[in-house]
Amino acid sequence: MFDFETLRLIWWALLVFLICGFIVMDGFDLGIGMLLPFLGKTDDERRVMLNTIGPTWEGNQTWLITLGGISFGAWSLVYATFFSGLYTGMLVLLFGLFLRPVGFDYRSKLPNPRWRSAWDWALFAGGAVPTVVLSLGAGNLIIGLPFQIDSDLRSTYSGSFWDLFQPFALLCVVIGLALLCLHGAVFLHWRTEAALAQRARQVIIWSALIFALGFIVAGVWVAVGLDGYRITSSIDTHIVANLLAKTVTKESGLWLANYNTYPWLLLSPLLAIIGTGLVVFLSAKRYTGWAFLTSCLVVVCVIVTTAGSMFPFLMPSSISPTSSLTVWDASASHYTLNILLFATVLMMPIVMAYTTWVYRVMRGKVTVEDIQNNKNVLY
Repeated sequence: MFDFETLRLIWWALLVFLICGFIVMDGFDLGIGMLLPFLGKTDDERRVMLNTIGPTWEGNQTWLITLGGISFGAWSLVYATFFSGLYTGMLVLLFGLFLRPVGFDYRSKLPNPRWRSAWDWALFAGGAVPTVVLSLGAGNLIIGLPFQIDSDLRSTYSGSFWDLFQPFALLCVVIGLALLCLHGAVFLHWRTEAALAQRARQVIIWSALIFALGFIVAGVWVAVGLDGYRITSSIDTHIVANLLAKTVTKESGLWLANYNTYPWLLLSPLLAIIGTGLVVFLSAKRYTGWAFLTSCLVVVCVIVTTAGSMFPFLMPSSISPTSSLTVWDASASHYTLNILLFATVLMMPIVMAYTTWVYRVMRGKVTVEDIQNNKNVLY
């Protein structure tokens, strides 16, 4: 159907799309979890917060499962290297996510305030821990991970979980926490009312400021103080390439090279900054639905900025740049990508249509009165 090079580009774009889908759709769930113990001043208000995402949070989380499945099928070498090297981090991520279903299901089973407070903090951890782990992972991907591929394509990871806590990666954690708090607060401002919506509005202001400042600092750091990677040898993008045959250089500022080649990429970081200001403006004017759509755009622009800067690298190696995994040498076979694309083209529209329908049916504000009238039904 498509030549090998085109298929690799399509699957790189689909990988970025699925990451965007997960962070956009599950990001406000994680943000609301982090805000739960602080914004909800009464038990009813906290239940309002939970029930704004109650009908959809499980479906949103399946984007992560889909992302893992697609990575396994289309980018199996990346999947194997990433998950084996960052095994401890993935376990921490999963245990953080485990707190969410039990927190939603058990929190309101008993009226005891201590019981409910304990589950509120469990839901906070269920939002904060995945956000921290994923942000650390993204920051270390930009820096480069300490792994090496041998001639049999076996990866050896020489770092530890605590090595992930590098200064630039910690800045990415701040950016990630602020971004998802912003995303969650915008959703709450849209779906709630009265004092709770007003407190969400205050979170929008300070989280937007922290995110924008952190994003700008990260951009300057990438430009002048962080090593990037570039393929300096010729590589045939139409065949199954030997990933160890390429030559890769590593030096400061190389992550900006794609902006010279593709100037339109500059729109992505610019829209992220402009969009953040627009979110604050729209929420202040009570255009809450438009503010949420703009917040989704900001999330997408942040991810596209990162992916566009790193292209064609998927997983650079800090200790053996030649071992870096790229779009051109880490994909599955031509036949496999064709089969996967057929299944994706068949199923993705169904998933998107169903998701749209669910959000349309579940639209509208959640109020304290709704909670009081349905105490035994809602979360």
